[in-house]
Amino acid sequence: MGTAAVMVLMVGVAGMSPASAQSAQAPVGLGTATSFAVLAGSTVTNTGPSVISGDVGVSPGSAIVGFPPGIVVNGVFHAADAVAAQAQDDLTTAYNDAAGRSPVTAVGPELGGLTLAPGVYGGGTLQITGTLTLDAQGDPNAVFIFQAASTLITASASDVSLINGADPCNVFWQVGSSATLGTGSDFVGTILALTSITAQTGADVEGRLLARNGAVTLDTNTITRPDCDVVPPTTTTTAPPTTSPTVTPPIPPVVIPPIVIPPIVIGPITIPGITIPGIGDDRPNFPNFPGFPGFPGDRDDRGDRGDRGDDRGRDEGQKDKDKDKYGDQNGHEKDSHKSYDNAESKDHDKDKDKKDSHESH
Repeated sequence: MGTAAVMVLMVGVAGMSPASAQSAQAPVGLGTATSFAVLAGSTVTNTGPSVISGDVGVSPGSAIVGFPPGIVVNGVFHAADAVAAQAQDDLTTAYNDAAGRSPVTAVGPELGGLTLAPGVYGGGTLQITGTLTLDAQGDPNAVFIFQAASTLITASASDVSLINGADPCNVFWQVGSSATLGTGSDFVGTILALTSITAQTGADVEGRLLARNGAVTLDTNTITRPDCDVVPPTTTTTAPPTTSPTVTPPIPPVVIPPIVIPPIVIGPITIPGITIPGIGDDRPNFPNFPGFPGFPGDRDDRGDRGDRGDDRGRDEGQKDKDKDKYGDQNGHEKDSHKSYDNAESKDHDKDKDKKDSHESH
């Protein structure tokens, strides 16, 4: 065990820590990985009735096994989708951020039994047997960052305890290999592991299990993602200088008179009488159309029609005179023929009588 680790261990037992002299650290930004309670690179495997509060995802792998009997509340599954891929990218950024924080107080490998103030602590392999106490010393923004170059292992029934305002949102464990949480242990903080994370039977976590490349293996665990609210830093508000207000005269309202549109009155429409020629004595001045006989071509032909009527009258009178004249002649001729026929008939009868008389002799 190195000198710095021995010094931290000795001071921790005495209830004091040289880490209290470290400058305040900002929380490690998780980006979109913040919503995940469990995130793996290859697979997420569960045994038993685990309860996970928060998102469960895997990328670039796609296998999430053991749900049910495990259940997820206040979250959803993301298997090899864009959300899980982005969360893995943000996890890589967060991992590198935590690994690069300084100044670092060397500790380890055993952290059990220590009470540590806010700061950055590092060692090769870190382990917890018993209880590790993190003291925020009344600062709700106090940040604790642990850097394990190799592994993080907690013993069965071990415990991480927070006091004096320490917040699970501000506890981070950067692990260069894999992390194992012992049976029935109570763990606090977000694990950022390069390879894999295993929570043995009954281990409970108030934080996150985020593995970059390997698997996350669960067994009847309760994993609760902390609800992290950012507490704004305390600031001093300077009152603006007092000045006389500038009085701006009120602008009179612009009154737009109403626009009156007079009614549109449509008067009666008078249609002049339409005289259709051709009714009565007046006939239309139609031309002589083919197929329509009897239509005169000019109104002046009415005189002609009168003349033609007189001519027709004279013709009819002449016909009557001719009828009387030729009727008398025809009658006379008929009477002449009739007398001739009667005389001829008598001659014939005489001849017949003569013939009969001769034959009788």
